[in-house]
Amino acid sequence: MIEVKETTVRELPLVQRLWADGDVMRFVGFPEGLRQTDEEMRDWYRWIESGRPARNHYSIFEDGNYCGEAFYRIDPERRSAALDIKLFSFARGRGIGTAGLSHAIREAFRNGAERVWVDPNPENGKAIALYRRLGFREKEYPSYLYSGDEAQRSIYMELRKA
Repeated sequence: MIEVKETTVRELPLVQRLWADGDVMRFVGFPEGLRQTDEEMRDWYRWIESGRPARNHYSIFEDGNYCGEAFYRIDPERRSAALDIKLFSFARGRGIGTAGLSHAIREAFRNGAERVWVDPNPENGKAIALYRRLGFREKEYPSYLYSGDEAQRSIYMELRKA
């Protein structure tokens, strides 16, 4: 059974381990993983907590085993939400990402977003396929997000609230 739950301080060591995995983080620019201290994780968690419900982080479990994370952050001015999902390799291709990202999408829409977006690395074919299955469509980068080389590093994909 897949469970997606709001991340609590108890899950911080699990998130820390996820981020330290180079396979998980390679498409976001950390092929050796992102090493965070316990204090850095606590600071990050305080940032998440202080911004709820405009931003939130979810831990994804299957049969009690931690599989990864989903996240959204709403820009209230534009009523759009950036999304992110990361899974350990053992959890990919089994519907776990679909469940986790779908949960984050529903919560972002419930909390005021009119559209959600992702910007996957063009080489991350599995993520792009997941986003397309969920209804995301490729679009031109919005000018407010574009700061130079994003179009070369990632693809902008968007889903509107139906």
